[in-house]
Amino acid sequence: MNAGEVKALLESSIRDSEVIAEGEGCNFQVVIVSSEFEGLSTVKRQQLVYSHLQDAIASGAIHAVTMKTYTPEQADKL
Repeated sequence: MNAGEVKALLESSIRDSEVIAEGEGCNFQVVIVSSEFEGLSTVKRQQLVYSHLQDAIASGAIHAVTMKTYTPEQADKL
């Protein structure tokens, strides 16, 4: 799996999302901005992202993911 595939997978799975994915092999860093994160704790946001990556993690295509998750309002303040 490459960074482009991770980006496409998350953008198609998480409503109203913009994803920046970097990495190679099976280690990736992602930044995700989505209105779907509104009202969710950091842990709940991570669980949501991992739920969409579960098959790739189980197959070994993804070994490690480092993520930052933001609502659109939070991203505008960066």
